[in-house]
Amino acid sequence: MAYFPFFIDIAGQPGLIIGGGIVALRKVEKLLPYGPSLTVVSPNFCPELAEMGNISRICREFSPQDVENRTFVIAASDDRAVNRQAAELCRVRGIPVNAVDDREACTFLFPALVRRGELSVGISTGGASPTAAIWLKERIGELLPENFGELLDWLDSLRDRVRREVPEERDRKRVFQALFARCMASGAPCGEEELRALLADAGKEREHG
Repeated sequence: MAYFPFFIDIAGQPGLIIGGGIVALRKVEKLLPYGPSLTVVSPNFCPELAEMGNISRICREFSPQDVENRTFVIAASDDRAVNRQAAELCRVRGIPVNAVDDREACTFLFPALVRRGELSVGISTGGASPTAAIWLKERIGELLPENFGELLDWLDSLRDRVRREVPEERDRKRVFQALFARCMASGAPCGEEELRALLADAGKEREHG
């Protein structure tokens, strides 16, 4: 059965990464832009994790109490038995857990991820084909301009103004559709004169509707 793609706010949430190798590093790198409070437990750390800021490190073997009071856990050690132990502890406590390369032990999966500012696109094949997920991730990435996040921020900044100047919801929808289309066509926000014209046109359509 396919996995449902919940999108949750993990900013400031306490997460645990078990393992100090390259696999654990990749998980940390995916998570950090979303602002969680990460703790990594391992007897050894790869150089990148050892030097990385914005995480807490516990230099020892995993212990069952490490999962307590965690919002989520990633079991990414090179010991499958340790990962399974952590996953079972999390299941009993209702803590979401991802055990690397062990789909049966997971209660959630890491998606292939495309991010542009506030846009996050998560792609999962339910573990059936990570290669297919990566292929689709690359195709989506090619469709999006690099400054897509900036365009979203600009559109978001207009929401209050458009609400004030365009009272009808259906007209506001047309304005935002037109603004988005122009952003995608030009790769940049439109100027103030063009914005005023779009808002004025929405009012004219309402008067003649």
